[in-house]
Amino acid sequence: MKKILVALTIASALILTGCSHVNVAATVGSTKITQAELQKSIDTVLAERVGIDQSGMQLQTGEDLTRGQLRFHLISVLFHQIATEAKIQVSKAEIDARRASIVNQVGGEKGLPQALVSANIASVDLDAYLELLILSDKVGQAAQAAGVPANSVNDEIQKLVAGKAQSAKIDINPRYGKWDYAMADIVAVDSASPATSPATTP
Repeated sequence: MKKILVALTIASALILTGCSHVNVAATVGSTKITQAELQKSIDTVLAERVGIDQSGMQLQTGEDLTRGQLRFHLISVLFHQIATEAKIQVSKAEIDARRASIVNQVGGEKGLPQALVSANIASVDLDAYLELLILSDKVGQAAQAAGVPANSVNDEIQKLVAGKAQSAKIDINPRYGKWDYAMADIVAVDSASPATSPATTP
């Protein structure tokens, strides 16, 4: 009987562990990034490459593409949490203005699809990407206003993102990799640093 109870306990633990990642690509604190969201980004990126001259482009494929898209969603959530705490907001007008600026830089609307393909950005994520850029700018401006030297702003932002990831706790569905707290990045399971993947004893 005791062996049966132990087996049931282990089985229950395995089931619960598996369920924590059902339909979820990653969680940042209480915020979930669903597999459907991630897959939509990946599918859109791949679909939008069709018919585009890809000469000279360094395009992500396979697991690199998957991690790249998940990385975007994760960093976006982290920046939103940082911005909320700092009472920083981005308006639709600001996003529209940044979009217009980028469209102008790439030679108009006709040049936008190729620019997005080259940057591995799904068109469905463009507004969210622009919002992330603006949030990053504003967080950097706030850091400078607080006395951080201009040449140290990027390091300060990286530190804020790493700190927020540490406090929020990030959980990645193992099929996509692991969150490396030392690097503040999502990495393949077999390339995770010791801080993420403890070394095994021979």
